Amino acid sequence: MYKTLNIPKNIIIFGIPMLIIGLIVFITKTTIFQMNPDKLAIGITLDLLVTVPFIYYLLIRKTNIPKTTIVPIIILGVLICSIILPQENQQYLGLFKTWILPLIELLVLSYVIYNVRKGIKFYKQKKELSFDFFTTLKSTCNEILPKKIVFPVITEIAVFYYGFIYWKKRDLKANEFSYHKNSGTITLLIAIIFIVAIETFVLHNLLIKWSSIAAWILTFLSIYSGIQIFGFLKSMYKRPIIIENNKLFLRYGIMNETTIDIRNIESIEVTSKDVELNKETRKLSILGELESHNIIIKLKEENTLIGLYGIKRKFKNIIFHIDDKNEFKNRINNAIRIST
Repeated sequence: MYKTLNIPKNIIIFGIPMLIIGLIVFITKTTIFQMNPDKLAIGITLDLLVTVPFIYYLLIRKTNIPKTTIVPIIILGVLICSIILPQENQQYLGLFKTWILPLIELLVLSYVIYNVRKGIKFYKQKKELSFDFFTTLKSTCNEILPKKIVFPVITEIAVFYYGFIYWKKRDLKANEFSYHKNSGTITLLIAIIFIVAIETFVLHNLLIKWSSIAAWILTFLSIYSGIQIFGFLKSMYKRPIIIENNKLFLRYGIMNETTIDIRNIESIEVTSKDVELNKETRKLSILGELESHNIIIKLKEENTLIGLYGIKRKFKNIIFHIDDKNEFKNRINNAIRIST
């Protein structure tokens, strides 16, 4: 009796390129390479930057794996080339870094922008649906990027978009609710930005006497943190809480979000009483006890809260602040009656 060798498809898809890469690395350790580094360096560079990505493409072209995952394979090839090849044999690698790599990055960025624009047009055609840039960006990147890098990429893009591009005032519809006007969150985040700015200035002047590199690294990280907080702050204005199509879209800027099926809501209560936070009871706000709340929603079944960089937490009760709490409660109760 002959048994069929059943090898998981993913092992073949990722194993073959890794095997080729391993063989190339092995060749660079042999005496043959040490005797002919100039000639072999050209072939190794082409294999790592062209042959391996092309073989990977052939392996994934009929699968659901995004074609854009070729880009990380190319970047891996660039890193390995930089490590295994002697500095004097990296002239072709240098040309690739200078001319080809930026072009690939530009093509990927253009592809993302193209697909986001398609998403925007779709929402404009479906006028009954509320357009949300962050949701459209997430949907687009999920289709074209590896899953593990989707949330870091969309978070960075969204921070820049909401912080510096999206300045147009967003008028709320009847089914949309703000949550930042009366909670004190905006004031707190602005205060944090000012504190970061002051501390950066003071610490920069102190560190510069010891190490200019350390001082500028700290300054860069502080500026980057300030930009992120500003983007988070602005996103709260642009991403309201929405009741739509028998679903409740709970959002806290781009920092936290969850989608709740109206039929899954057991009860809604307008209250500001203290509630113990645990694995069952979560706060929509990332500020926790620093921010007040006036709504508690209890669910029949467990749901998932998605935070920054895709961090997921389960909950059954969720607490948050709504500016127009009574109107929100009435709309939720009406939606529950209609859905049952």
